[in-house]
Amino acid sequence: MSNQQTVTFQEVLDIIESLPEYQQEDLIDIIRHRLIAHRQELLAESIREAKEEYTRGEVKKGIVDDLMRELSE
Repeated sequence: MSNQQTVTFQEVLDIIESLPEYQQEDLIDIIRHRLIAHRQELLAESIREAKEEYTRGEVKKGIVDDLMRELSE
């Protein structure tokens, strides 16, 4: 089992600033790609849930005016 250590945000920034510039740029790219992948996973899950709701008949259909009227009631 790994020994997990807690690091503060400032400590992380200090560590990153101690890296050479090219490694800092690589880290930015890695984090950006991981965030994009995470958002894609969330979107895919949301789409799956919407499809399941549609299949179960839990989706309301209508025009924007219908939605606005329902929200104001």
